[in-house]
Amino acid sequence: MSRRRLLVALALLVPLGFATKTYAGPGADLVRGYLGGVLYVVFWVYAVLLARPKWRTGRVAAGVLAATCIVEILQLWHPPPLEALRGTSLGAVLLGETFSWGDFPCYLAGALLAVALSSALRARAQES
Repeated sequence: MSRRRLLVALALLVPLGFATKTYAGPGADLVRGYLGGVLYVVFWVYAVLLARPKWRTGRVAAGVLAATCIVEILQLWHPPPLEALRGTSLGAVLLGETFSWGDFPCYLAGALLAVALSSALRARAQES
């Protein structure tokens, strides 16, 4: 995927991800509880690809998935320095605040979505 497309995707993902936290329409509980996790993984896959465009999307997605799962597990650990980070707005967004088993399928869905979207965009670019 081109850097331009990655930048556009990231520019769309950031406000969309934050919007999931305040969404109040149909399916609000699902959107607020889970869609943000999906978009979070897609964002990080594309951020890594922007920095390392030659890397394979599938490998990046697998690495981001693993890292995101580790961050989720770290939410079970509450040392004071980590709690201080989580107490900030940015820390809460990046590290999360509470552990949830339900987040793991969302992270997997995000990794798969990032790969699927990248493949679709790559195929579309080749057709042009």
